[in-house]
Amino acid sequence: MNLKLEKPIVFFDLETTGMQVSKDRIVEISILKVFPNGNKESKTWLVNPTIPIPSVTTAIHGISDEKVANEPTFEKLAQEISELIHNCDLAGFNSNKFDIPLLAEEFLRVGIDFDMENRRAVDIQNIFHKLEQRTLVAAYKFYCNKDLTNAHSAEADTTATFEVLLAQLDKYDELKNDVNFLSEFSQRGGKFADMAG
Repeated sequence: MNLKLEKPIVFFDLETTGMQVSKDRIVEISILKVFPNGNKESKTWLVNPTIPIPSVTTAIHGISDEKVANEPTFEKLAQEISELIHNCDLAGFNSNKFDIPLLAEEFLRVGIDFDMENRRAVDIQNIFHKLEQRTLVAAYKFYCNKDLTNAHSAEADTTATFEVLLAQLDKYDELKNDVNFLSEFSQRGGKFADMAG
């Protein structure tokens, strides 16, 4: 299948020093430019972020201070990247919340205008979340291969939730059959629900 395009679209991903858009820096950028005729052009750069890469971040993407010490800074690459993505729509996974804003911050730091006004942004993660339901009914079907009858009955939902957890424990080796582990693993951002309001 070919994408129906009016102009080129750039799929891209960033590896960074962290998750704070205004503070963190790019350590790797990969671009796949897809043209309306189906041709593709790709380029990947390692980038010296000019700030230390935290060890916890290196553990995720494998890029260390030593690995990028002799690589160009974003300032040196910015013009080339800007020209490559000029007049292109943008696409990525979680790109609307992270990659595009962080790339815009990097361009801003080096004085290059990064205008989204005439670009469209396609976030593949958002499409995934909209089309693949994140409900108990969907989880029950996915993990247990059963239809949840009487959904939104407290008893049916409770039983289904228990069965989904058992199926998750069977499916994922990284999950430990231990409530302390599961409690910690299941917290978003590492925080427990605030009961105080």
